[in-house]
Amino acid sequence: MSLVVGTMKQLVFLGPERFEWQEAAAPRVATATDATVRPLAVARCDLDLYLANGVAKYKGPFVFGHEMVGEVVDAGSAAGVSPGDRVVVPFQLSCGRCDNCKRGWTNSCSAYPAFAAYGLPTSGTDFGGALSDLVHVPFADHMLVRLPHGVEPITAASACDNIADGWRGVATQLKAMPGANVLIVGGLAQSVGIYAAGAAVALGAGRVLYLDDNTGNRKRAALLGADVAPLALNEGRKPIEQFEIIVEAAGTADALGFAVKSCAANGVVTSVSMHFAATTPVPLTQAYLKGMTLHTSRVHSSAVLPDVLGCIACGKLHPEYVTHRVVSFAEAADAMTDPGPKVIFTP
Repeated sequence: MSLVVGTMKQLVFLGPERFEWQEAAAPRVATATDATVRPLAVARCDLDLYLANGVAKYKGPFVFGHEMVGEVVDAGSAAGVSPGDRVVVPFQLSCGRCDNCKRGWTNSCSAYPAFAAYGLPTSGTDFGGALSDLVHVPFADHMLVRLPHGVEPITAASACDNIADGWRGVATQLKAMPGANVLIVGGLAQSVGIYAAGAAVALGAGRVLYLDDNTGNRKRAALLGADVAPLALNEGRKPIEQFEIIVEAAGTADALGFAVKSCAANGVVTSVSMHFAATTPVPLTQAYLKGMTLHTSRVHSSAVLPDVLGCIACGKLHPEYVTHRVVSFAEAADAMTDPGPKVIFTP
């Protein structure tokens, strides 16, 4: 029987720069693997900024927010967690039981509609959002990852998405090519690119170069140990170095072309940004001649999250250097269009 009864408040996206706190029924534990989580820290994803300011054209209403650390308040007998546990909640819904989940492809779980996630309307189903008093977590024995001892909720608030997204752009690649040089092309996916730079440094890359025309973002990447410089594509910047591993986080055709041209023979380019243009040209002839691998996809949040949290817990990765503002839930609607790289909301 659920311990949670009554109603709660949740922040609903109505349209660009239009949010409203609304009352809803509180979630309940209905199966043995269900859990109910109270958010302790919610981070604004890079995409959330573009939803809030209207750059990404999504229609409301839907409950907002999907990067969260919380505390378990209720759990079924087979949920694998207990009330009081502090946990990170992956933003994508996944069961941990289907063939895709067993392969680590948790961004495409067969138990849910395509693109199923908290705080996003992409699947056609509203699963609730992180900017709520309470969040329902199904398959909690698979979904929930305990927050490591000594890691504060605010520090790990973005771990389930943007930090994990930056991590996957360099972690597997550096395992295959230890000590390789890494280039980050920063921009649209601003916090993801900075986190990728920090992850590359933490994982022992050779040179890590972070390029971005945003001075503040360059300063944050430098704090994480990266070399930094302006990107200046609008001034006709041409590649002068070749890198084995490249993360394209800028979201423009020019930036993707620059990344391909900057890639060394047999290197890997991972595009972590969403390209909102209807078509994005890719210099495939150069990619072919270099034997280059180009990868673009959504992150497999649940699959990489334990490694991400382990790196934060050991003190090598410092996501707190990326956070530029912490505000209360009550200020969330007004702060959502803040142009900085990472806003975190606390109840």
